[in-house]
Amino acid sequence: MAPAVAVMLLILGYPLLRLLEVSFQQYGLRQLLTGESQWVGFDNYSTILSDSFFWQVTLRTVVFAAVNVALTIGIGLALAQLMHRVSHWARMVLTTVLVFVWATPGIVAVTIWLWLVDYQYGIVNSLFGLGNHNWFDNPWSGFGVITAVVVWGALPFVTITLHAAISQVPSELLEAARIDGANGRQAFRHVTLPAVAPVLTLLTVLSVIWDFQVFNQVWVMNGNQPGESYYLLGVYSYIQSFGGSSYGTGAAIAVVMVLMLMGASMVYVRRMTRAGEVT
Repeated sequence: MAPAVAVMLLILGYPLLRLLEVSFQQYGLRQLLTGESQWVGFDNYSTILSDSFFWQVTLRTVVFAAVNVALTIGIGLALAQLMHRVSHWARMVLTTVLVFVWATPGIVAVTIWLWLVDYQYGIVNSLFGLGNHNWFDNPWSGFGVITAVVVWGALPFVTITLHAAISQVPSELLEAARIDGANGRQAFRHVTLPAVAPVLTLLTVLSVIWDFQVFNQVWVMNGNQPGESYYLLGVYSYIQSFGGSSYGTGAAIAVVMVLMLMGASMVYVRRMTRAGEVT
């Protein structure tokens, strides 16, 4: 494992250490040009943690991630069950569609969805008779579109992985449940779901990590100029760093994001360990 660990430390370790270092400095455009920076300790963290807007963005990010994860896992589990029950040819068609979605680059997917909901020529407005309705004038409908893009892009991996896990559930267990009088829903709840729980937990952790740091969808779908009502932590960190030339503050926001994600991941890993799913 040494080569893989070395590569990971090189690719991820140094940027994270550099990010942590900048978060303790007063690092703006002047410092970027001169190469000289001033050590300010925890001032950047004090600034963001005492700012009510930061906590507003944090709450919005948590809610956004929770909704996306719930929809992704719920729909993915339903599609995985469907793939397990349909005929071979129907399963092949559905798998092919999912693979094509998975293969679509993120920016291309965002562009396609922008065409669909374009306020002048979008097919969605035409189908529902909405006229020149701009979905991004209202953050609720705007985040609804962004959520659709995020979930749409995440479904292939989640669905195919869960289908593989469901396919490994011993048929003898399901048959025994039916003999004991369990219906389909009860067999799924008491046999299938516990059997795929480790995979489901892992997918949940990965989805939380991915959805918590959504950036491209918000940025591109708002014309590279998202308003404050569209700020998520990733967007806020970028705006502070490259929009306001306050790299120290932006780095501090990014470090807080990393710590929050590490904390959430550790909670799930501990639960899996206690359940004996990880040794």
